[in-house]
Amino acid sequence: HRVRIVLAEKAMAVRIVETDPLHPPEDLIDLNPYQTVPTLVDRDLVVYDPGIICEYLDERYPHPTLASSDPAARAQSRVVLRRIEQEWYAVADALEQGTGADRRERERARKLLAESMLASEPLFRARPWFLSDQYSQLDAAAAPILWRLPHWAVVLPDAAQATERYPKRVFAHPAFLASLSRAECE
Repeated sequence: HRVRIVLAEKAMAVRIVETDPLHPPEDLIDLNPYQTVPTLVDRDLVVYDPGIICEYLDERYPHPTLASSDPAARAQSRVVLRRIEQEWYAVADALEQGTGADRRERERARKLLAESMLASEPLFRARPWFLSDQYSQLDAAAAPILWRLPHWAVVLPDAAQATERYPKRVFAHPAFLASLSRAECE
């Protein structure tokens, strides 16, 4: 979803091929040794890993930019992106397992995600967007997790007021709206 948000923000015409990760098509097996999705094919280049794909797209197609021109701000953004990937996306896997995953593990994942969101509260409050005055890679990374919180039954404490306001702004952004799949809209 994160990559689709970046593609929509860049208003790129692309062909998205949906696959079943448990039964990858032969093309994916040939292109990506890890057989993971998303996998981006741009001419002769094959890139996998959502973070790397998003950085590549922003560098290859720089308008509109999703990164600060200031090296310190870019570094800070990368640190926060790493935190999102390690803390939010890691527990999201347990929540996506649905009924097949251990109930205690899902409850633990909900708690960890809610605590991490609460710890991020000052970051959501700092600027109009996530640590920025403009829509950025951080917004594209945070939005898919925030969108799925109700589906995963993750309840944020009342103290997370900025974390409650920020998603409304992100979900109203045209790139986010354009990125939603039919299943995500449901």
